[in-house]
Amino acid sequence: MNKKQHIQQAFKNQVGLLDDFILNFDSKGIPFGNQDRNSLKLFELNNKTINVKSFKVPNIVNQIAYRFFRKSKAQRSFEYANKLVELNIGTPKPIAYYEFTTPFLFKKSYYISEQIQDDLTYRELTTDLSYPNHEAILRAFTRFTYQLHEKGVHFLDHSPGNTLIQINNGHYKFYLVDLNRMEFKPLDFETRIKNFSRLTIHKSMIEVMSSEYAKCSGEHYDTIFDLMWQETENFQEKYHRKRRLKKKLKFWKKG
Repeated sequence: MNKKQHIQQAFKNQVGLLDDFILNFDSKGIPFGNQDRNSLKLFELNNKTINVKSFKVPNIVNQIAYRFFRKSKAQRSFEYANKLVELNIGTPKPIAYYEFTTPFLFKKSYYISEQIQDDLTYRELTTDLSYPNHEAILRAFTRFTYQLHEKGVHFLDHSPGNTLIQINNGHYKFYLVDLNRMEFKPLDFETRIKNFSRLTIHKSMIEVMSSEYAKCSGEHYDTIFDLMWQETENFQEKYHRKRRLKKKLKFWKKG
């Protein structure tokens, strides 16, 4: 198996340790977060906690595509994180990525970044509407999203678990994670508002985000709210349709 690695200059002198974390990923490190789709583990490096994400081996079609035609999720995560850092947008600092391939197929890949100690994610705002300073945090998050849009960042996975939030004396910092699906380009109005569609099912939260985005953008509140709510309903309809289809497929397979 061939190994490819790209390590930030500041961590080049730690290549031995980083190699060890990757080559012994299954037996070392502390599991962290949801392990359903990909594996996340925490390691100690230079008195810092770092996060290593192991992407699952793709299906055979994507093994060929990633081997010859497309950048891997690990490489995209690393490159997009560096781009966000350049734009002064919060994200855990990127450290390295690793890829393992055969002559004709792509196999494993890993993305390494610094671990952020967060106080909550956006998800907590959707599950606890009485969270302290809920509206203030939600408005600050909306301003953060507006700045993403102004800087030409289209975060395609802008969903509840992918924004970490730190709270410091009434000030809020936001960090994007799960970065492998992004576009960098000028965003039109509809694309900007559609970018909120995966975040919440609560109309009250849509009202607050619409209000704050109207203040930031100068667009009319009603125009923003109507589109944001419509796109939210459209996303929910597609999401539940997909879930129903998956349940039917599982039922047919069992039969």
